[in-house]
Amino acid sequence: MTNPSPDLPAHRHLDALGLPWKRRVFPASTPKGAASVARALGFRERQMVKTLIFQSGTGERALVAVGGDQNVVSGLLKKAMGNRNIRLAAPDAVLEFTGYRIGSIPPFSWQPPGARTFLDAALLDEPVLGVGAGVWGEEILIAPADLVRAASAIVVNLTRRPGR
Repeated sequence: MTNPSPDLPAHRHLDALGLPWKRRVFPASTPKGAASVARALGFRERQMVKTLIFQSGTGERALVAVGGDQNVVSGLLKKAMGNRNIRLAAPDAVLEFTGYRIGSIPPFSWQPPGARTFLDAALLDEPVLGVGAGVWGEEILIAPADLVRAASAIVVNLTRRPGR
């Protein structure tokens, strides 16, 4: 909406919703991972969102978004998904489900009907977040509330253990 950019599905999705965002580019030679993207773009690792695909024992696949320096607490995700049997999806299952390879999966624009997206509540504390645009080297900067809207995300605590 605010910048010239390649015509990527994630960009078109945000534009169609009328949400503000900014395009940031980093060298494609940057090592994979949120920490590397954060360093390349001058942000804290927490602000660069990891998009993970989890699969439940019933076969449901869901996108889970957490800060780059955080890990999902499995018990919290099990509760959110309503299934005690969850695991990270295999790379081939991720590609089949999302259409993207691990490393730059956008948290919106590709989900089939009924797919759930869970966003860690801690991300709402950040002023701006970076998410993959679907192509390594392309990042989308977006306000947390706009990310929730763009992804139709369910906001839930996924990283803070109770009592901490």
